[in-house]
Formats: sequence, C-alpha cells, structure tokens
Amino acid sequence: MNKNIELSQPRHDSNVSIEQALMKRRSVRSYKPDPLTISDISQLLWSAQGLSSSRYRTAPSAGALYPLEVYIAAGNVIGLDPGMYKYYPHNHQIEITVTEDIRPELCRAGLSQSSIRSAPAVMIFCAVFERVTGSYGRRGIQYVYMEVGHAIQNVCLQAISLGLGSVVIGAFNDAEMKHVMKLDKDEQPLLLLPVGKHGDF
Repeated sequence: MNKNIELSQPRHDSNVSIEQALMKRRSVRSYKPDPLTISDISQLLWSAQGLSSSRYRTAPSAGALYPLEVYIAAGNVIGLDPGMYKYYPHNHQIEITVTEDIRPELCRAGLSQSSIRSAPAVMIFCAVFERVTGSYGRRGIQYVYMEVGHAIQNVCLQAISLGLGSVVIGAFNDAEMKHVMKLDKDEQPLLLLPVGKHGDF
C-alpha cells in the first residue's frame, strides 16, 4: 500500500486572530455538502502535530515523547481519494492505510453519531501510551490525555480560521474503532473530530 502524499506547506498566519477563533469556537454537528481541499487537510494536520521547529511540535508533550498518532478519514476531499490516512509530522506527509471510505463504519463504531458520517473528513487521534509510561510510569497516562486535549483544541481553533466547523467526539466503542481503523495493538483511539464547512462562519 505505502502511498505517501506530500502535503502543501502549512501557512503560519491568517486573517483570524486567536481571540476571534476562541470567541467563535463551537461544537458543530452538521455540515454543508461542500468538499474540503487537501490544503485544508494539510493545515488541520499541521495544527494537530506539525513541526513548529526542528524538534518541537505545535502541541506540548511531556518530555517531548509525542505519543499521539493522528489519522484522517477522507470522504469528500478535493485532491484525496476516499480512505484513511496516517500523518507523519517530520516530513509533513500522509500515507494511505485504508483504501476505502470508512466514515460509515466509523459512525457505527461511534454510536451512530451522524456528524461522523456527514462530515467530509474525520480526524482520529490515537496514542501509544508506552512511549510516555516508559519514562513516567502510570503518571504518563495522564500526560497523554493532557496532550490530546492540547492537540485537538489546536485543530478546533485552526478550523475556525479556515471557515470550518468541528466537534470533539469521545463516545465510541474502542474495540470496533480499532478494528475499523486496522490499528496496531499498541495504538489506542482517544478522540474523533469531524470537520466540514458550516454556514455560520
């Protein structure tokens, strides 16, 4: 499979201030049928875990151990075939891991929450806990949850600057989600983030 796709370079400024993004951030569960673009996907992924320097990423991580793995399930994205893609921050690329639109299966695993099915793309945040617990013991589990909170808020605010809406979803069947995503046994799904165009922005 191993089809790597190089993403466009992320933009580092916009016409939306951080204060405006904070004011406009809401949970958006319904979306226009308009597609996203691969440029949108590039920016969203960078905001989640992209490099902000040669070593550091956009979200803080205990000991700079970076336990998160970020995926995107694309269904209606200009420039991307339907499927699931894994993000690689160091070269700002994605690799297709499932070659079909899995949003319906994600929706079923997500307790039939319709925003998962209707959004043109869904970001999925997973973690390899052992990357952190190896250094910090059980305390590392808390650090992972803190980190995913930082990362997903980054994306929620980045979505606002792109004129997009999103909603954080934490209710799903873990075993079903892992099966649908074909995750390695050490990767655990943590949160989903459907994202799409919303009429109020």
